[in-house]
Amino acid sequence: MSRVQLALNVDDIDAAIAFYSKLFATAPAKVRNGYANFAIAEPPLKLVLIENKGQGGTLNHLGVEVMSTDEVGAAITRLQSEGLVTDVEENTTCCYAVQDKVWVHGPNGEPWEVYTVLADAPVMHKVPVAGEAVAEAGCCGTGSSTSEPVAEPVAEPVTMGAPASRCC
Repeated sequence: MSRVQLALNVDDIDAAIAFYSKLFATAPAKVRNGYANFAIAEPPLKLVLIENKGQGGTLNHLGVEVMSTDEVGAAITRLQSEGLVTDVEENTTCCYAVQDKVWVHGPNGEPWEVYTVLADAPVMHKVPVAGEAVAEAGCCGTGSSTSEPVAEPVAEPVTMGAPASRCC
C-alpha cells in the first residue's frame, strides 16, 4: 500500500498536533522536537507537521510513501524515462527516519518525493562531517538542524539542475 504525504510548515507544533488529532480523529505516529507525523488510515494520508516559525500555513513538500526500496527504484526508473530531472537520496536521515527517496519538482516548483522509511532515527537529519555535501535548505526545507552544527563549511551539493532537496 502506498499513500500520499502532505508536509506542512506550522508556527506552533503543539497547536497543530491538537488540531490535526481532532480533524483526523487519530494521534500522531511520531512526535519529536518541532516535528510530528500522522499515519492516517482514512483517508490514507501521511501528514507531516514541521515547526518553521513564520512559515505557518504554507506547504513544505508533497510525497508518496511506498513500502520498499524496490518501489522507490521503480519510481526513479519511471520518472527518468519520462524525462523528469530527479534527485536520488539513498540511506539518508531526514524527519527522524532513515530513508531511500527520489525528488522531482512540479511545473511551479513544488517539491515531490517518493520515499520509503528504512528505520527510525534519533535526529531530524544527519549533520554532515567535513567534506560531505549538505542540502541548502536542510532537512524538509527548515533551513536549520536539531543536531549539532557542522564545525567546518561543506560543499554545495551537485544536483544536475534540480533544486536542493527537502525531505520526510
